[in-house]
Amino acid sequence: MRVADIVHSVLALQAQEPAAPYLALWNRIADFDPGDLDRAWADGAIVKASLFRFTLHAVAATDIPWARAAMQSRARDAGYHGVLDEHGLTAARVDELRARLSTVMTEPRANTAMEQLLAELVPDTGDPARLWSALRIVGAFRHAPTTGPWSFGPRPAFLPCTVADDDEPAAIATLVRRYLTAFGPATIADMAQFTILKRSTIREVVESMADLVPVAGPDGSQLLDVDAAAPRSDVDMGSLPPRLLGMWDSVLLAYDDRARVIPDEHRQHVIRRNGDTLPTVLVDGLVRGVWRASADAIEVRALEPLDDAVLEALDHEARDLRRFLADREPTVFSRFGRWWDRLPAGPTITIGS
Repeated sequence: MRVADIVHSVLALQAQEPAAPYLALWNRIADFDPGDLDRAWADGAIVKASLFRFTLHAVAATDIPWARAAMQSRARDAGYHGVLDEHGLTAARVDELRARLSTVMTEPRANTAMEQLLAELVPDTGDPARLWSALRIVGAFRHAPTTGPWSFGPRPAFLPCTVADDDEPAAIATLVRRYLTAFGPATIADMAQFTILKRSTIREVVESMADLVPVAGPDGSQLLDVDAAAPRSDVDMGSLPPRLLGMWDSVLLAYDDRARVIPDEHRQHVIRRNGDTLPTVLVDGLVRGVWRASADAIEVRALEPLDDAVLEALDHEARDLRRFLADREPTVFSRFGRWWDRLPAGPTITIGS
């Protein structure tokens, strides 16, 4: 499959940290070539933009119109449209401004350059930085690839991209279907957690959808699924191979009931108060530890005992991961290393050396 088709199949990959979508695809594709993602960024087949939860996600470019449309009511609730109103930017003026920006933005522009450009195009604005922060969310802009090792550097630059669809309820219905296809049977609360759409908004759309069916959850709760979905087999969780997930992997953020993937007793260690979601060790489909990359190994802080068979499988994963990182960033996510010393006391297990 093309890498854009794979990103489409999993709905979206968190892209707040440039390396994150690369590691997410390494976890999902056998023999993943990171150059495939480099090329997809460059040719616009995959787009990085502020979408669900107003955080950066990687999505297939064909999904941008409905994804933006689905978030419009939430953007209004969050006050982004109010900022445009303060500057006299009616819907018609915003469309006109987008058209002018599309004409002049032939090359990527950084935040400061965009603020200067808006000061020229909207001369009555008193705060172009505030205007640009709102326009980034409700407008049609994507992050432009700038530099290695992961196609995006610490200073973002922007280009125009496809505008939102007009039909917001239809877009939310598409989001519901695509979420369920990507993440499996779930509740309205789960979908609200992943998107930050209001539960009442999702519920109103769900009630109008004839292609959803109730599914019994493992604890007797009622979940929703897509009626046309392929039959889902009962997976033996013990047969799932161990995985080393990167920061903010989407599966860790996809559910209101985080215990589906992160046992409750580990949640505070994995998801920090500021929202940082650490690189995790997945065993039998559940988080059992966290990891960090050093110059010559992968270090694991186990949150539960790991037996020899699991450690052997993780050692194989760690060697593969180190080969993957070698030409790009061997100590990936190292700037988040401050969390390591705040983890529960325990031995550091070295693998992949």
